[in-house]
Amino acid sequence: MKETLTTISERTGFSITTISRVLSGKSKKYRISEKTSEFILKEAKKCNYSPNIIAQNLRTNKTDTIGVLMPSVANPYFAEMASVIIAEANCRKYTSIVIDSMEDEENQKKNLATLIARKVDGIIAAPCGSDPTLFEEIQKMQIPLVLIDRFFAGSHISYVTTNNYLGGVEGTNMLIRNGHKNIACIQGAKNSMPNKKRVAGYMEALRVAGLQDNAIIVGDEFSIQNGYMETKLLLGRKPRPTAIFSLSNTIGLGALKAIREAGLNIPDDISIISFDNNIYMDYLTPPISRMGQPVEEMAKLAVRLLMECIESKRNLCTQLELSPELISRDSVKNISSI
Repeated sequence: MKETLTTISERTGFSITTISRVLSGKSKKYRISEKTSEFILKEAKKCNYSPNIIAQNLRTNKTDTIGVLMPSVANPYFAEMASVIIAEANCRKYTSIVIDSMEDEENQKKNLATLIARKVDGIIAAPCGSDPTLFEEIQKMQIPLVLIDRFFAGSHISYVTTNNYLGGVEGTNMLIRNGHKNIACIQGAKNSMPNKKRVAGYMEALRVAGLQDNAIIVGDEFSIQNGYMETKLLLGRKPRPTAIFSLSNTIGLGALKAIREAGLNIPDDISIISFDNNIYMDYLTPPISRMGQPVEEMAKLAVRLLMECIESKRNLCTQLELSPELISRDSVKNISSI
């Protein structure tokens, strides 16, 4: 015989309502004694009672799932971010559905439609493109939504991001302090807000140092291939840049490959600093200096914000910007005396 709330009620003598409240973890809310709760839980375990999750979801209009939309899970940065979100959601007994938009706005539109059709309780997204319309429509549907890493200027959608402008300034200043005046910047997706802010920071640091006329900004993707191809071209310039600021870890990997293929040494022949902090960068030769982003903190805060939206049944307008960290390693040479 299949165990149900009714059969447990008949054996324990407690009402179906009381049993349901205990098994759903609401004993304290309804002031059910610890002794009663332990007795009911013990009986449910003894008879291997399994609740009908689908039926519960239909009654509560909750699925205990969240959607996680990333622009590229092939990128270690976004893979780590998704991993932390999944773990954090799991601690709160939520299942995560992770979808990769592949940095394509049409894919993004289809992906979001899929998540909505699956009736997720909320969505955490690192959007691609510069048009907030689709995400604002989701907010109007009263679907809890939090953006992570990327956001839309002037929008009221909640987000958690890094102060990418500050990162652009500090990364460039590190090179300037070491005597570099011919600094190339390899950027990622031009329409993404982090990229725009990093480029703006790079330009501001050059302007303050009186080097704005030396600005070199190339590239258009957060990819290894972009870093590789653009570095190949930069190394053919005359004069060749003395330093490269790659605006993502993936761009930096491509740049390293191109530099090595050219037979050049880092940092003796050319210096490099990257954005994003991944542990493997300390195992490269030489270890790479970078602007680290607090990925774990961002992901945990995004989940926390989303849960607040889900519990309050309304979208908040909480917009958080965390500070990056300059991690100095061995890939930058001081050429002040040269």
